[in-house]
Amino acid sequence: MTAVELAARIRGRSLSVAEVMAAHLARIERVNPTLNAIITLLPEQAMAAARAADAALESGAPAGPLFGLPVAHKDLAETKGIRTTFGSPIFRDHVPDFDAPIVARLKAAGAITIGKTNTPEFGAGSQTFNQVFGATRNPYDQNKTCGGSSGGAAVALAAGMIPIADGSDMGGSLRNPAGYCNVVGFRTSPGRVPSWPDSTMWLPLSVDGPMARTVGDVALMLQALVGPDPRAPLSFGEDGGLFTQSLEAETRGLRVAWSADLGGLPLDPRTRATFESQRSTFEDLGCAVEDASPNFRDADEIFQVLRAFRFELSLGAHLDAHRELLKDTIIWNIEEGRRLTGPQVGRAMRLHSELFQRVRGFMEQYDFLVTPVSQVPPFPINQPYVTEIDGVHMGNYIEWMRSCYYITLTGLPSIAVPAGFTPEGLPVGIQIIGRYRDELSVLRLAHAYEQATQFWRRRPEL
Repeated sequence: MTAVELAARIRGRSLSVAEVMAAHLARIERVNPTLNAIITLLPEQAMAAARAADAALESGAPAGPLFGLPVAHKDLAETKGIRTTFGSPIFRDHVPDFDAPIVARLKAAGAITIGKTNTPEFGAGSQTFNQVFGATRNPYDQNKTCGGSSGGAAVALAAGMIPIADGSDMGGSLRNPAGYCNVVGFRTSPGRVPSWPDSTMWLPLSVDGPMARTVGDVALMLQALVGPDPRAPLSFGEDGGLFTQSLEAETRGLRVAWSADLGGLPLDPRTRATFESQRSTFEDLGCAVEDASPNFRDADEIFQVLRAFRFELSLGAHLDAHRELLKDTIIWNIEEGRRLTGPQVGRAMRLHSELFQRVRGFMEQYDFLVTPVSQVPPFPINQPYVTEIDGVHMGNYIEWMRSCYYITLTGLPSIAVPAGFTPEGLPVGIQIIGRYRDELSVLRLAHAYEQATQFWRRRPEL
């Protein structure tokens, strides 16, 4: 069932929370040992909470929008009293004494924590493996990666272990694993979902956000997640009531900019073919679809500089104290940050401002930009990252994710939705990117596309 249906049946008392929890825990027991998506599991605690929730509902207590739904939290999000490792041996036994805002808000809306989902070390890289828990496997082909860094969350959703999950995204970490696992991940505007703690809270690259199997389930989660938090200075906006509105909306006449390669990025032929096959769906919805892309000049310099700057700020102390415990790509990224000069950082910030204004002007002409999530389909599980795309060499471990991190720099809301499969049966996702802070319109077009295609119903054979 979708999360929307589960929540409605729980509130209507045709399903008990204990039944829902028991079913999900049984599914985890069957499939998680192979897939390795949930890496800290609390079955007794979850069942006790489920029984308490049933008792509360019986007594007439109010039920939030996520009441009774099992949820697992990405292992980058602090969870009070529950091990949070950040995928790093440095924090192998770390137990926080507080909940991150996204965790606290899910709980406040009635969701019940069952554990934590796997992530690469400190969320670095779009391939989910680490020295603490190993690799998470793609449920559609267990010899392939699930992407990352919210890879454990995407796999748990795709395999039916949980109905909702949280994640985070700097260079594609909500979108890439969603695309690779045939689920939905929404990178909302920076500040829409508050993030804390964050040593770079004035640098709007990384966001927290929802993942689920359908667009409607993501909208349901946003009812609980959005709204300002005084600890997060960039947080803003309406409360969750905005996302209680219907997702049904008119799509005829919407202007869609269609871009397979964002102006020249290399693309795997299988990804290109699957993406292009979806153009007719938007046209059938009545959209005016036109080949067009914003000018992403300087995007690589901006992202690489600001990412390195952020890595040094947030992880530099770990390099000084525990260099031997860090993976090589994190060491490289921190040291890139240490080589930066003040003028280099200043230039990146200026170019970032110019890029934002160019994209703003572009989006005055179009309602949406539609592009592939990732430039390649899921790749072998034992390959740390993509080194070549369609004959073009990638210069470092994140360059293959330009189709996502270019969009990060725009600050625009971007949702990844299932868009079909390669001839080998590997999922491909598309990004629907909307105007500045207009999440509701993005959800509505994504919902219309999802209803037209129904790709989300194709489950992995496990």
